[in-house]
Amino acid sequence: MKINWFPGHMAKALRMMQEEVKNVSTIIYVLDSRAPFSCINPSFLKVIGNKPIVYVLNKCDMVNSDELKMWQKEIAKKDNCKVLVMNATESGASKKIELAIKDLMQERIDRYLEKGAKITLKAMILGVPNSGKSTLANNLNGKAKAITGDRAGVTKSKQWIKVGKYLEVLDTPGTLWPNLENNETALNLAFIGSIKEEVLDKNDLALALVDKLIKLDSESLTARYGEVIGETALETLDNIANVKAFKLKGGDIDYDRVCAFVLNDYKKGKLTTKILDKLECVKCF
Repeated sequence: MKINWFPGHMAKALRMMQEEVKNVSTIIYVLDSRAPFSCINPSFLKVIGNKPIVYVLNKCDMVNSDELKMWQKEIAKKDNCKVLVMNATESGASKKIELAIKDLMQERIDRYLEKGAKITLKAMILGVPNSGKSTLANNLNGKAKAITGDRAGVTKSKQWIKVGKYLEVLDTPGTLWPNLENNETALNLAFIGSIKEEVLDKNDLALALVDKLIKLDSESLTARYGEVIGETALETLDNIANVKAFKLKGGDIDYDRVCAFVLNDYKKGKLTTKILDKLECVKCF
């Protein structure tokens, strides 16, 4: 199953980020905890440059917490960065972001204070579609100012958001890269909802997801659906359909329904699993 999706507004968004980044001091990089490495967009390298980064491992409630702590620890070994584990909807998220940015920028803040001047810090939020950027932006702002949704491609323009007295945050459109050469990465992005559903074959995608979860974390499927694991992904889907009574007239499996059901369960976090990426991928950040 070959996947690619890079609409025109994403190319435009990248150009906007490259122009606006000169106005910010810090990057807030939002990663979906279910596939942190797959969410690392190589096109952002030119945008970020050597600016300090606050990595936000978002949607932390959707994955194994012990495994996520290992990712946090490994990413934190990078220079000039902070790593936060959170759910962007939780209260207190804005305070965590503010403190992390303040810590990274303390020397600059002190220089201004020595001169008797106050500084307004500016940060840019980056991330792939549906990673939770705009939800985080709304949390930072305290109001539902940024447009949000549980599908890819909702935010299509930049939005400056005031956070307290001394911090402004630029929310940007969720952006992929022009060529998803690694098919495993592309599949992971499709699983977590970062690729527009209309360009995907949902039945093939559900089959690929079940196949991956059988190999990675079969217990998550059992915990959600019962004893459904078969010898193949297709047999497992059949068993889930039988458990849920997803049948057509005549008794045949309703594959459209069971596939959409499993994909939605994963997208909504009803299937809490291990992280899709291998921990060793942290070395490539």
